[in-house]
Amino acid sequence: MYQYRRRFTREVAFGNIALGGYQPIRVESMTNTHTMDTVATVEQCRRLYEAGCEIIRLTVPTEKDAENLKNIKEQLRRDGIDTPLVADIHFSARAALKAVEFVENIRINPGNYATSQKFSSSEYTEEEYLKEIEHVRQEFAPLVEKARQYGVSMRIGTNHGSLSDRIVSRYGNSPEGMVEAALEFARFCEEAGYYDLLFSMKSSNVRVMIQAYRLLVQEADAELHYAYPLHLGVTEAGDGDEGRVKSAMGIGALLEDGLGDTIRVSLTEDPVNEVPVGFALVKKYNDFHLVNGDRGHIPLKHVIESRKKQENNTLSTAELPPFNPFRYQRRASSQIVLAGLPIGGDNVPRVETEVQASLSDHDAVFEEIVMRLAPDKPMDTIRSEFASVCVNNEADLDALDELLERLGEEAVRVVASTSDLSLFGRLLDKVSKVRFDILEGERFENELLQLIDNERLAVVELCFLHKASGYSVPARVLVHLAEKLQRQATSRLLFSVLSDHPVFVYRRLAQAFKSSSLDYPLLVRFKGDTSDPLETLIKSSVQAGTLFCDGIGDMLSLHTMLSPDDEVNLAFNILQGARIRMSKTEFISCPGCGRTYFELENAVAAIKQRTAHLKGLKIGIMGCIVNGPGEMADADFGYVGAGKNRISLYVGRECVEENISEQEAVERLISLIREQGKWVDPVCSLR
Repeated sequence: MYQYRRRFTREVAFGNIALGGYQPIRVESMTNTHTMDTVATVEQCRRLYEAGCEIIRLTVPTEKDAENLKNIKEQLRRDGIDTPLVADIHFSARAALKAVEFVENIRINPGNYATSQKFSSSEYTEEEYLKEIEHVRQEFAPLVEKARQYGVSMRIGTNHGSLSDRIVSRYGNSPEGMVEAALEFARFCEEAGYYDLLFSMKSSNVRVMIQAYRLLVQEADAELHYAYPLHLGVTEAGDGDEGRVKSAMGIGALLEDGLGDTIRVSLTEDPVNEVPVGFALVKKYNDFHLVNGDRGHIPLKHVIESRKKQENNTLSTAELPPFNPFRYQRRASSQIVLAGLPIGGDNVPRVETEVQASLSDHDAVFEEIVMRLAPDKPMDTIRSEFASVCVNNEADLDALDELLERLGEEAVRVVASTSDLSLFGRLLDKVSKVRFDILEGERFENELLQLIDNERLAVVELCFLHKASGYSVPARVLVHLAEKLQRQATSRLLFSVLSDHPVFVYRRLAQAFKSSSLDYPLLVRFKGDTSDPLETLIKSSVQAGTLFCDGIGDMLSLHTMLSPDDEVNLAFNILQGARIRMSKTEFISCPGCGRTYFELENAVAAIKQRTAHLKGLKIGIMGCIVNGPGEMADADFGYVGAGKNRISLYVGRECVEENISEQEAVERLISLIREQGKWVDPVCSLR
């Protein structure tokens, strides 16, 4: 939890490549063509191959689809495309047994495979529970044996919300249930002597997804014969920036933990669009392993020996994290008030963005602040709550006075930063918050403490600028200052770190504050150093988003090279992805696949256009029932494909209207939201 170390796993064959061990983290995608359409499927596979996709998955709903995999694979191999293929199986054991003859890997959803009822309220006696386990074993055993005969690996892919009724009856729709569902199938495999496994634990809720993977690793590595590779993904992430942010947060949080051997970014877009996002996510971690040496193939006995060494080492040196890795709980912090807004406690995290223009350019800095704070836009516009300016010298101080006067009532939302102690003291009575930047190795303690008290106008943020020192150094410095200020009874304080490694540094800080019984609010900072929008989105979502998913953070501040509007939207997308601040509608939409028989991307665009202002409402938009009420586990409303150009509508998991024409379905969804009392009209009035 405090430094990067990749989890060491068994190496699993995957056609002409392998997963786990010291292999690179792979990037995969999935076709959304109909598997019976050989020409379209081969063409999409070709496009994915040309984009660099390393593993391609195809949906296999029927035995007939499975048989056509032979034609698809043969054409691809004739074309010189040797990318490993995966058959995606949900319900049909017959389809699975046929598909395994033509692919390099088969994905099984333990919540759907060899089960019947869904979402019943049945209670299971112990006898009934064990009887169904035996039924599943008997249904699953032939596939395990055939996979071993053909040298095909298997992904046991659990999805939140598509768990069997039996599992839900005992564990609820929870990470614990997801893990147990996967372990049942893994036990069957190991009992049969089959070990070419990998796991996935997918959810559209980023926090649930992270918790489920962490819990799986703890439970599986303790029980099973081997540590198996992991396939990472946030299912039904959606499209656009929102989908990329959610995927980056969930996948990136686990990659930071050292988990993950292959990833799939699920976007409601052309599958080819998923590939560059995937490579942007894994680049940092694959580069790390390249720098430290590619050790190639590892004999199995070395895997076992290394794992034992890791376990023994972990027992003697591990430090507890400052949060529960398996259950979300926000870090407890005291509440302060900043410009009339409560910060910390149970309040939603506030958003601050940093102004790029210099105070010396009066007009440019004024215009940028107005863009960020958006005082003249509709009240439901997403906006930055604070805009930060940097004060470097006397001239900047004079320019700040002019700026504040020009802004009028909006001046209270302007905050300032400086690393100059004399300027810091003069700023304390000018703005609502002053950030003082603490440089590594600086000695200023007595002078700084004398300037800080509760009588000044400004809330004080102490920010450690972390560069070359160890991850624990910022925590030691800030805890030392916080303890002294606590003895002075100073309460209007925030603490932060500016670092290239925010996840590990803030975890250290939160742990140090916890050990010292300090509950001051923490402001999570991320500073981007690239002009590439995707790289900025990925890095900020991973480094800041992970912390909020862990329950760490009372404010978020971004300083990137994005436009003001894009930067503000990114900040709110991160908070929404972490489910800690809902600023707009949550769209849970699948990427579509060969089971989808309506224009999914068009439907998503139309529904977004009509409902994006409904803050906090969750709408699931699914291509079929497999990715329907089970997958959109916590959606308020569902729009689910029911056949060719036909849609069924759901309230929660209850289907309330079936087989509506696609042309009428969006309007009927809006009517349904109104009938349920969840509709509000868009706010158009200006301040």
